[in-house]
Amino acid sequence: MPPASACVLIPRPDVPYEFGTSFQSCQDGAVPPRSRRTDALSRDRIVDTAIDLLDASGADALTFRALGGALDTGSGAIYHHVAGKDELLAAATDAVLRPILAAPAGGDDPRAAIRALALALFDTVDGHPWLAAQVMADPGRPANLLLSERVGGAVLAMGTPEEALFDAATAIVGYVLGAAAQNAANARSPLARSGPSREELLGGVAARIEQLDPDEFPYLRRIAATMADHDDRAQFLAGLDLLLAGIDTL
Repeated sequence: MPPASACVLIPRPDVPYEFGTSFQSCQDGAVPPRSRRTDALSRDRIVDTAIDLLDASGADALTFRALGGALDTGSGAIYHHVAGKDELLAAATDAVLRPILAAPAGGDDPRAAIRALALALFDTVDGHPWLAAQVMADPGRPANLLLSERVGGAVLAMGTPEEALFDAATAIVGYVLGAAAQNAANARSPLARSGPSREELLGGVAARIEQLDPDEFPYLRRIAATMADHDDRAQFLAGLDLLLAGIDTL
């Protein structure tokens, strides 16, 4: 008889025998087969889980400890696929950006292509509020380079003079990412989460503006009603159209 603490190998006729894979049974109950989560762990799975964590809590909360907990594995297994946090952020950025950069939109009209790409980025950042900061943090990442090429190529196709290409393209990228990041932040601010709807919130701000001295705040008094019921996406595209109109004059 084996000692009480020992395990007895119990072969199963339906499973080919391989060393180290036999099922075991102990006095305190059967020991399940070795978990396959390590075998199933892949770079894609790690990146997908990292994106979920980034969406929920932002880049500061993305640690290998948190990622390991979400994946039910240890940090060592993750380091086998990803060298560190910077590489993981780059991979997450690439995974989110690349699908919308895969092919130019807008046909032969470069202005339409820029508008379509800009709106896709605006909506994507709304769903992934960490994304804009990661794109701006390192313009040398692969997906970031592709973004610059998509915008810059369309600006080039607009007939923009050589000496203005860089300024025009970077102005568009900066506007798109900045406006998208601000929109995503507004939707998640403590004020936005405090209870009032967007319409109620903007209506309250507009009401306070209308009480301001028109001589001291002439601009705010004039735009109060427009601000109260504006559409964020339409306003975003209107600002982009102003940029494109300016580039057309170069």
